[in-house]
Amino acid sequence: MFDNLSEKLDKALHVLKGHGQITEINVAETLKEVRRALLDADVNFKIAKEFTNTVKEKALGQDVLTALQPGQLMVKLVKDELTALMGGDVEGINLSGDPSVILMSGLQGSGKTTFSGKLASYLKTKKTKKPLLVACDVYRPAAVDQLLVVGEQIGVEVFSDRGNTDPVAISKAGIAYAKANGHNVVIIDTAGRLAVDEEMMNEIANIHKAIQPQETLFVVDAMTGQDAVNTAKAFNDILNFDGVILTKLDGDTRGGAAISIKSVVNKPIKFIGTGEKMDAIDVFYPARMAERILGMGDVVSLVERAQEQFDEEESRKIQKKIAKNQFGFDDFLSQIQQIKKMGSIKDLMGMIPGAGKALKGLDIDDDAFKHVEAIIHSMTPLERATPAKLDASRKKRVAKGSGRSIQEINQLLKQFDQMSKMMKMMQGGGGKKMMQMMGAMKGMQ
Repeated sequence: MFDNLSEKLDKALHVLKGHGQITEINVAETLKEVRRALLDADVNFKIAKEFTNTVKEKALGQDVLTALQPGQLMVKLVKDELTALMGGDVEGINLSGDPSVILMSGLQGSGKTTFSGKLASYLKTKKTKKPLLVACDVYRPAAVDQLLVVGEQIGVEVFSDRGNTDPVAISKAGIAYAKANGHNVVIIDTAGRLAVDEEMMNEIANIHKAIQPQETLFVVDAMTGQDAVNTAKAFNDILNFDGVILTKLDGDTRGGAAISIKSVVNKPIKFIGTGEKMDAIDVFYPARMAERILGMGDVVSLVERAQEQFDEEESRKIQKKIAKNQFGFDDFLSQIQQIKKMGSIKDLMGMIPGAGKALKGLDIDDDAFKHVEAIIHSMTPLERATPAKLDASRKKRVAKGSGRSIQEINQLLKQFDQMSKMMKMMQGGGGKKMMQMMGAMKGMQ
């Protein structure tokens, strides 16, 4: 996500970093490269030009030329302007109705049906709501079946009426069903088309007028770039929707849609989709996204994800085991499972400041832990509890059972031992010793 844009912005701003003095000419040259980076990311030319002009005015207005750290000041100005361009403040979702009705709109193939399920799952697990999904796509083959599969996967009921070809009537019936059965949120999945057409616009406008939803959300595929922005404008002219959903931000996207769309339609991006799984949904925070684009990471989001998967009781058990030198591979396996629940490994690494640049060109598989898990699962309960028991013959058996080499077994054991020592030091307040040990490990690498 935004890898190419991040790299080009970093290069553009690098000339100002570490210099005590710069000239007005250097500022202009730097911002010219920033504008070029934005254009390469498929940001509208007018928006890119206005962006760099605003940054230049603010930079010169704040005496950037005489600042102690002009490069850092320029990075801050670019970050602040990116944040403003993408919406400034985070926007919540309106759940004021009883039930709250959310109308989903967008082109076919944008990920609308899948995201309807993700949103239902989010509202169920994070907002303790009882959502109902309503299948109003009466054209696409198997559309109802797809929504039923999604609903079953997340444990959310789906309302459908296969014999009815009137989406307005289906949506009204779905809301009536929700009221009668205690559902406090209704998510209506409507039909999409391969392109914007009059019939499609009339239909979605008729549904909107009939049900008067609290939220009308436009779902758009971020990978379509500037076309996504143009489609959003066409929908907004008809529906006057409340917010945008950007899907497939985990794909090979240039990022132009995320940066441009708020400026064009003046509607906030409310959520983003970051993967295939039903929990791959994030509230859109403009400031955090700007920091990620500039390679600053997103530690706040990383901590929030960790807290969501944090098991307090399990943590206390682990701490006791560490204190007694009883931390074993079963405990290690448990920690791996919690990390995997946090989401895509590459996405998580991108939230760590500076990690994006270090990981450039690396293809990090979401199954990065599978070899480690295979090795651990090939051990006996005794070996997992007491790794020291793994002698040469046992290692040979584990290697054969896991399909890995003995060298990999030895490497895992060494890493596990180092990690166990560090965890012990952290618990015992040995911060200085831990830093020294990490420095030594870095030297070894």
